[in-house]
Amino acid sequence: MTPEITAAVFLGLLGFIEPCSIGSSALFVKYLEGKSAAAVKLETIVFAGTRALVLGSLGVVAALAGLPFLSYQRAFWIGLGVLYALVGMLYLSGHERLLTRRLGPKLGRPPSAAAAGLLFGLNIPACATPLLAVLFAANLGAANVARGFGTMAIFGLALSFPLVLAVYSARAREALVRLASYADQVPRWTGTLLIVLGAWSIFSAIR
Repeated sequence: MTPEITAAVFLGLLGFIEPCSIGSSALFVKYLEGKSAAAVKLETIVFAGTRALVLGSLGVVAALAGLPFLSYQRAFWIGLGVLYALVGMLYLSGHERLLTRRLGPKLGRPPSAAAAGLLFGLNIPACATPLLAVLFAANLGAANVARGFGTMAIFGLALSFPLVLAVYSARAREALVRLASYADQVPRWTGTLLIVLGAWSIFSAIR
């Protein structure tokens, strides 16, 4: 995997287990209670797929917006590295909430099964928005639209993937419950990862 894809996967998985993301997932699981096994699986796939497509479209926007900067790649990657490091330090210092904002429609009672999948899938938890922001910034330097779409869509899939596993496997559900107990430690892991990515970006630009 390329560094961008690796970062998208790890940041998406970390975003899933942050406290507010766990809460959003719990709401979705609660909604699924009492439904048939087939309906549960279908709506969870719609949930994950919708989120991936929405975030992938943001990657397309980022790639198109970044076209004028392609001739300044070295300066761009240095700036991106600084951004990663600054956001990472916010996480490590416990101030990441300065950047959080919930995106998408407010969660309410959906009128239908299809609407539920779309509603939950379009909703991006507040604690995932700093990660979304740094990946969006990274894709301003994407060489093409496909790369921008792919990176952001993979982030969206990783943000939902543990929930999909939980729907299909009782063992995965048990693991998810255990994982949730570590949610308070996630900002440290996220901050460390972002600082490492920042150092890598700066090093890649100046070597």
